[in-house]
Amino acid sequence: MRRIGVVVNPIAGMGGRVGLKGTDGKVAEARRRGAEQRSPDRARTALESLADVGTDVKLLTYGDPMGEGIARVAGFDPTVVGSPATPDETTNEDTRAAVRAFAEADVDAILFVGGDGTAVDVATTLDELDADIPILGVPAGVKVYSSVFGVSPRAAGRIVARFSETERAEVNDIDEDAFRGGEVVTELRAVAEVPVADQRQSAKQLGGGSVESLAESVANVVEPGVTYVLGPGSTVGAIKEQLGFDGTTLGVDVWRDGEVLARDAAESDILDALGDRNVIVVSPIGGQGFVFGRGNQQLSPAVIRQCDLEVVASRRKLDGIGTLRVDTGDPDLDEELRGWLRVRIGRHERRLVEVV
Repeated sequence: MRRIGVVVNPIAGMGGRVGLKGTDGKVAEARRRGAEQRSPDRARTALESLADVGTDVKLLTYGDPMGEGIARVAGFDPTVVGSPATPDETTNEDTRAAVRAFAEADVDAILFVGGDGTAVDVATTLDELDADIPILGVPAGVKVYSSVFGVSPRAAGRIVARFSETERAEVNDIDEDAFRGGEVVTELRAVAEVPVADQRQSAKQLGGGSVESLAESVANVVEPGVTYVLGPGSTVGAIKEQLGFDGTTLGVDVWRDGEVLARDAAESDILDALGDRNVIVVSPIGGQGFVFGRGNQQLSPAVIRQCDLEVVASRRKLDGIGTLRVDTGDPDLDEELRGWLRVRIGRHERRLVEVV
């Protein structure tokens, strides 16, 4: 029987759709902007996938809202190893306490639900305990740069149930204040033991090659009356420059007919700015291939369903990716987006890339 410790960060990812680019220290502001919890649904999806595998598994978890109720809804009868000090206001110390309890209970693996900050809490706590327990993340945060996550909640559930080998992987985090200011400052925070699996995501690559001609080609074909929802990243940032405005490098901007309708927009701002015809312009994350669901949760299913899609990327970036991925939080939409997609790579060139 495989004993798996499960801990859920209930506030992970709340800042994404409301444009905060992270939730560390911003929970009150996220709630003020109308943010809703994201991680419980993703935790449930992962645990249902784990249950579907049908292997002999015993779950250990932390009290609500950090896993117990979700585990029961997913069909498990978990052993509860502790509870958060203040359930209405959980902290990273609650996550650390859960990990210590899992280690004491001698679990075979830890499945955590959150983002890079949660990964840091889990991995550094295990380092302090000198405990060599494999970990795997269910991606639920705004920032998911580290290579310790499944590519989706369902993949994470399958992996933690079936893995037979492990390897070392980096746990990275970024400075959220610098991130909100448009600068990516990454730091290696730990190295963790993780399952070996094709469906575990790679670490994010920050380089991408020259995109000037690509940006110019996109800017030259914008159409009058069309609303352009321009995603984050340096590639789309170059397009914003070609359109004549200083865009938000790590946020979403909305532009139409020479006017910036929304800058660093939350989901609600984007929905308010959409017109009769709308186009989302995004570039996949280097090394991972994610088009939606990593760092651009403002581009929600409600937004995506009202827009055409233009994916742009340099040849170098695509060569390092191979396939594209989506993780919108809506399984039906993810299925609709899967298949072959024409990605613009130059002035007149496109490349067929599969969304898997």
